[in-house]
Order: sequence, then structure tokens, then C-alpha cells
Amino acid sequence: MTGSDEPGYSLARRRNSPDLSEADSGMVHYARMLTRDPGSIERGDIDRLRELGFGDRAVLDICQVVSYYNYVNRLADGLGVELEDWWAKEDMVMTRAEFEVVRR
Repeated sequence: MTGSDEPGYSLARRRNSPDLSEADSGMVHYARMLTRDPGSIERGDIDRLRELGFGDRAVLDICQVVSYYNYVNRLADGLGVELEDWWAKEDMVMTRAEFEVVRR
């Protein structure tokens, strides 16, 4: 798969694949909220994950993985880290310009 056929390509653009279960869609929604506006998360958002079948350990794991990736990306961006030369443009899920548009 390449380009718009890749699951991450659509997810990054806020288009969930119809193949995602309700639980996976809920997890992705939570991950987006945690990434874009972590202060907006309320108890009800955690309760929704539990309603979808995620136990306390799973909720913690989801939060830690999303937070870790956000941390690493912000650290790299904050230090101006460039990708290695061997990364091809098509390896990127989303360009920085596309990210900035979605972020607004």
C-alpha cells in the first residue's frame, strides 16, 4: 500500500477506515484528543474507553504510547532534528504543511 491507501494516511487526516471496530475508532479518537488538546480530556472520555471494552491497564497503555510518541516528536521538532537521508518522501505519513493545516 502507498499514499492514500495506507491506513495511517487516512487516520492522520481524521478519516477513519470503515474497517476499524468501534473500539479502535474510540481509541483513535482519544489519541487525537490527547495529541491535539490534552487539556480537553475529561473523565467521560476515559469512561467511553472503558465502555468500549478497554480496562484500566489498556487505557494506561494507550495514554502512555500516545504520550510517548508526542513527546519524542516534540523533542525532535524542538531540537530541529532532521530525518535521516535514507527516508524517502513517500515514507512520510503527512507533510509538515498538512499537519499544520489539520492542527489549526
